[in-house]
Amino acid sequence: MTPPHAPRLTRDLPAALGSPATGSTARTADGPARVVVDLDLPGPTISRHLYGHFAEHLGRCIYGGFFVGEDSEIPHVGGIRADVVEALRALRIPNLRWPGGCFADEYHWRDGIGPREQRPRMVNSHWGDVVEDNSFGTHEFMDLVEMLGAEAYISGNVGSGTVAEMSEWVEYLTRADDSPMAALRRSNGRDEPWRVPFFGIGNESWGCGGNLRAEDYVGLARRYSTFVRDHGEHRITRIAAGANVDDFAWTEALMRSAPDGRAPWQAISLHNYTMTGPWEAKGSATEFSEREWYLALSRALRTEELVARHAHIMDQHDPAQRIALVLDEWGTWWDVEPGTDPGFLHQQNTVRDALVAALHFDGFHRHADRLRMANIAQTVNVLQAMVLTDPATGALVLTPSYHVFAMNADHQDASALATHVVLPEAPAEVDGRALPLMSASASVRTGERHEQAGDSALISLTNLSADTPRTLLLDLRGRRVVGHRAEVLTGESTAAHNTPEHPRAVAPAALTTVREHERGLELELPPHSFATVALQLAD
Repeated sequence: MTPPHAPRLTRDLPAALGSPATGSTARTADGPARVVVDLDLPGPTISRHLYGHFAEHLGRCIYGGFFVGEDSEIPHVGGIRADVVEALRALRIPNLRWPGGCFADEYHWRDGIGPREQRPRMVNSHWGDVVEDNSFGTHEFMDLVEMLGAEAYISGNVGSGTVAEMSEWVEYLTRADDSPMAALRRSNGRDEPWRVPFFGIGNESWGCGGNLRAEDYVGLARRYSTFVRDHGEHRITRIAAGANVDDFAWTEALMRSAPDGRAPWQAISLHNYTMTGPWEAKGSATEFSEREWYLALSRALRTEELVARHAHIMDQHDPAQRIALVLDEWGTWWDVEPGTDPGFLHQQNTVRDALVAALHFDGFHRHADRLRMANIAQTVNVLQAMVLTDPATGALVLTPSYHVFAMNADHQDASALATHVVLPEAPAEVDGRALPLMSASASVRTGERHEQAGDSALISLTNLSADTPRTLLLDLRGRRVVGHRAEVLTGESTAAHNTPEHPRAVAPAALTTVREHERGLELELPPHSFATVALQLAD
């Protein structure tokens, strides 16, 4: 990806936090801080796939993370680690992207089928230059997806593969009759075809996937997509490899070749990571200044800006929004933990990462009309992971980011609600953009649609202040609230994180400061915290 611009703040923090700025999703007004939620104005559906995940053959994500092998003393099913599956099922993980990432464009699927002892080895040139034995391949991944109760998102090889290779992989995966590839699948022990709802036409084709120019990739994408066939009644959403960060010309080229949303693909991707320093010195995951705290949160807001700008380009060519935008790589990217392989991208995960995730989700909810899938990088032991596994003891740790996903789970497939943050103070300008110190989003679920008793709503609230608690009024309009329940996630410091010795240093707890108010609810939020308020609504 393209190295980010150098950090820029208008003045030292926190003194700058009262300075004026524009472009914020929050408004400034006299009176108490409040979040106005129009409970009776449901908007677009927040696809559950916005809470998707990503697993690449990178570091200890697959081997030592998901897959420990059949000889491991760690409890497993067919070599797949049981406690990792249990933890992710609790998140209602909707989809999992595999095998990459950059690895996808040097991966040849036939090397990962058949008896493991007979599978050829390869060099994973992108991530640590290690030898890959292909013991985790197509069958293992699809077993994992079924264990998770998730859906498969497979990235095909455009960079070093062929059209025939990709076409035959789709046939192997999804065809039900006695075709050559279906017969090969059966000979390897799987009778019924799998469901693969999502298939990527390469990855980062502007970089590690081939260093292509946009116009060159467009031609390849049209060709490869044509041969990713729907077999029988199975239907695939083909996802073209989209832009890096602010390469709007790449999106323009893809959409220009898809007038009125008519193309061989049904979605295009976008990649953007959050970091506070240049590419060669991204910053520490656990040792950062207050200035870097606010800078990371400001950089996180950039993702929503990018989504909006790429979506605007898409709207010019596809006003009916037939083609979806997919943010299939996002999250924080810090320097690796000291003493670990720099090619394995292992980093800790703190309260700061949790709030970066919370800000992303608020933005996702606001753009749920066009943005219909997102995949955090990556699920286990790599970058902004959900779970970390200790290589020495085998212990599993849930990260602060995991808890944000869990607390937000009821937004999945709910209807976004109009939500307005109104603050008594003006936001700061940090790194060239407005940074209000509160963020919020909300959704509503109808009992009839979601097979639950009555309608409910979920409000997500984030206090971005490093050191100041916030009294907040939830101004609830349009429907009567007959019950509520609230949770909060925070830690002793902005850098608090979980370890095998202290696995609940950052974990959800009941928020006991909620009280009824004539306009809704009033509550107290600790500094550097994320909270959710679940509402039961009257019929």
